[in-house]
Amino acid sequence: MRARDEAAIVACIPSLRRYARGLTADADRADDLVQDTLERVWQRFSMWQKSGDIRAWMFAIMHNQFVDRLRAQRSRPEPATGDELPETAQRATQSDRLEVRDLDRLLQRLAPEQREVLLLVAVEELSYREAALALAIPVGTVMSRLSRARACLRAGLQGHEAAGSGASKLQRVK
Repeated sequence: MRARDEAAIVACIPSLRRYARGLTADADRADDLVQDTLERVWQRFSMWQKSGDIRAWMFAIMHNQFVDRLRAQRSRPEPATGDELPETAQRATQSDRLEVRDLDRLLQRLAPEQREVLLLVAVEELSYREAALALAIPVGTVMSRLSRARACLRAGLQGHEAAGSGASKLQRVK
């Protein structure tokens, strides 16, 4: 492996971390997923087609690792913890954190297939073709999943805004 190839892999680590965090919604599990992905990348680097995009190849490896973990978890019964994300105490003046938390919750409520596509295209800025290669699905499927994901997020955010404007009106009345 040449230094240029190593530098390209290292340059992808922040993107891999963002994508892993979006998939898992847990910093520790995301770090484990990134670590496992990088190990597999190093082990299988000779299999990478030099003509392809290394980012898309690495995202494909991460996606496969994530799916494998989900399958393994499904085969092991675990006690139900509920679908609700834990509430974290936030000061009301920290609106940015609240908005990020709300967006993260909305992302986690998306179907996994929609969340994966949305994160790859909107956050990691992969092209539709690169996302399709990473997820091993047709480009048209990427486009339709992305459209549905954006519509769900838009509807969820509009619901939050409506709830927020109602709270604002109540505060003004008092």
